[in-house]
Amino acid sequence: MTALPAFYQTPKFLINGEWQSGTGSVQTSLINPANGDLVGQYLSASQSELDAALRAAGEAFPKWKATAAAERGKILRRAASIMRERTEEIATILTTEQGKPLSESRSELVATAEMFDWLAEEAPRAYGRIVPPRAANLRQHVVREAVGPAAMFCSWNFPARNPGYKIAAALAAGCSCIVKPAEETPLTAMAIALALTDAGLPKGVVNLVYGDAANLSAHLIASPIIRKISFTGSTQVGKLLSRLAANTVKKMTLELGGHAPVIVFEDADIDLAVSLTGAAKFRNAGQVCISPTRFFVHAARASEFIEKMSVLAEKQVVGDGINPATTMGPLIHARRLADVGTFVNDALDRGASVSTGGKRLERAGFFYAPTVISNLPRDSKLLNEEPFGPVASIVSFDSFDEVVGRANALPFGLAAYAFTQSLKTANDIADSIESGMVGVNTTRISYSETPFGGVKESGYGSEGGIEGLDAYLVTKSVSYSL
Repeated sequence: MTALPAFYQTPKFLINGEWQSGTGSVQTSLINPANGDLVGQYLSASQSELDAALRAAGEAFPKWKATAAAERGKILRRAASIMRERTEEIATILTTEQGKPLSESRSELVATAEMFDWLAEEAPRAYGRIVPPRAANLRQHVVREAVGPAAMFCSWNFPARNPGYKIAAALAAGCSCIVKPAEETPLTAMAIALALTDAGLPKGVVNLVYGDAANLSAHLIASPIIRKISFTGSTQVGKLLSRLAANTVKKMTLELGGHAPVIVFEDADIDLAVSLTGAAKFRNAGQVCISPTRFFVHAARASEFIEKMSVLAEKQVVGDGINPATTMGPLIHARRLADVGTFVNDALDRGASVSTGGKRLERAGFFYAPTVISNLPRDSKLLNEEPFGPVASIVSFDSFDEVVGRANALPFGLAAYAFTQSLKTANDIADSIESGMVGVNTTRISYSETPFGGVKESGYGSEGGIEGLDAYLVTKSVSYSL
């Protein structure tokens, strides 16, 4: 069994300020994806525990909403400071349960703490407005208020960022919340919740439960106590939760799947394009919703791009994320490993060419070789479904209109990237691409101060920026007759 600090060796829930073990009927084993070692085991939340979390969130909400925004901000800032002080401990926990290299875990924690600080400053700026009255005895104003207790469902690929961004926005707005981290990665969420309690967060404002995802989600969403849903995960599950939320007309933020196109124009700096998109492609072994996945390279530069991307892929040091030399860790579990293999085999069966990789690495853990594949037919799975793995799929194009059509052809629209040295082309592609986020000559498209979200079947609503706070607010119009 992988050794962790004593507090994390038994996964725990946080309900009304108390840490406790689950008593549900579903047992889950936490597995280190780098070596298959058992990290810990836990029982899912029972219905009584879910009801206790709902009561706690419901009772805590009025007091937290009434807490001054500046005071809420102080607690968020203290929690951010505590997370920074515990960076090495939490990063080790994150890497142990999820697999990514320690350097990526540290960066994720830094980004999460920055979001806490950003929203701490933004909380006092949930401004309303005065409406000029139509009569001398009339006064009208508009206020922005916390929507109410929120239920948050998080993915495993960013165990700190996914719950952290949601929690920070909810608390800044004045909402209480119930957080369900992914079954595979609850320990990092425990660390964030512990930082908040140590920062002085009142009991019941944040509650943490997990396990038995289908029943847990359905129970929380159906409760009249919950007024807001935030989900990060697959499009398929997002659609299911959306249908459940529709029964009680709950406000939702959905950050769903992507299939990000990369368009490399003829005049692009190929070395820049390869270095940036290659690093983004193999980050977290490709298990990133905004990961570059469909590479469209101008026909005149395609061979050069494939060769240089293959060299970069072969330089990746694949191994246990705890090893400082590792640049790419494992996939999260055996199912993900099998899925990536299915995508690649489908392409090969259709005549595609593998320049490097294209196979599982035969060792303990769930490792797939960094892969570069080209000459893919249009109907290959890799060009139509999100692979969520370390596979760069490269095809060529000849014209602007052609590549825009292919980039926009899918129902996804989360992230997109383009490389060109022409300002006109940069403006034209930014205007033409159907995506919630676009990076031109950069893959850095997510910051605390910018909105993170998609269009089409990649979801709706945003995290980050002023939009992230707005997601947890509702509008109230007040009129006085004097």
